[in-house]
Amino acid sequence: MKNPQQPPAMITGASDSSTQSPRQSNAMETGASDAPPRFVRRIVADHRERPSGVPAALANHPDVSLHIHHLKLGDYRVNDTLIVERKTLSDFALSVIDGRLFTQASRLARVTSARPCLILEGTHENQPTPVIPRSAMQGAIITVTLVFGLPLLRSTCPRETADLILYAADQLHRRTTQTPKRYGYHPKGLTRQQSFLLQAIPEIGPLKAIRLLSVLGSPAGVAAADIEILETVEGIGPSAARKIYSVLHGK
Repeated sequence: MKNPQQPPAMITGASDSSTQSPRQSNAMETGASDAPPRFVRRIVADHRERPSGVPAALANHPDVSLHIHHLKLGDYRVNDTLIVERKTLSDFALSVIDGRLFTQASRLARVTSARPCLILEGTHENQPTPVIPRSAMQGAIITVTLVFGLPLLRSTCPRETADLILYAADQLHRRTTQTPKRYGYHPKGLTRQQSFLLQAIPEIGPLKAIRLLSVLGSPAGVAAADIEILETVEGIGPSAARKIYSVLHGK
């Protein structure tokens, strides 16, 4: 157990200020500068992430203030606007087998104070992965992204994971400092949002989406149904049932 009086571990990535251009020196003397204010990414990493190499890669970037703590949710918290859960391919597969993935995804999906996301790190070539059916992996990805609504980002190594975290933090920061723009149609209301999600499946229009929701209750209920159950929904024939099942289960 950590001493509560012990200050948090901190690693700061910053450029060397001993060498400054004449313009920078003049700005410091006059208190004026043409440069925009620095955006410092304040990142809290869970202490269990130290061996991964991601915290070290983050600390090498300029304008990063990195703190190591115990996090109850996620592996990284950035500027209190982004929560990142990092999983290697091996850990992702194991968490599918023991059900831990869906518990974590459910908790992340309920967060309202920050934007949660999942980073899946590694390739089959550089990382041994427990043997589970490909359909189980695809089904888990569909559940995490479509049912729980969590963005899933892919990286090949810890350094790329660190870059993704910083890119995401920078884009979220720009959205909060610039006038927001709206693109496309954004449905309001839970039922309309659920219907809109189901309409992403080929052969499913607004009417069929509403009928699926009325019988099966939610997109999660649709994902849990087998082909025979899907065919019992009015307007959902064998072709549409197989298409729905194929898209949601990857087979």
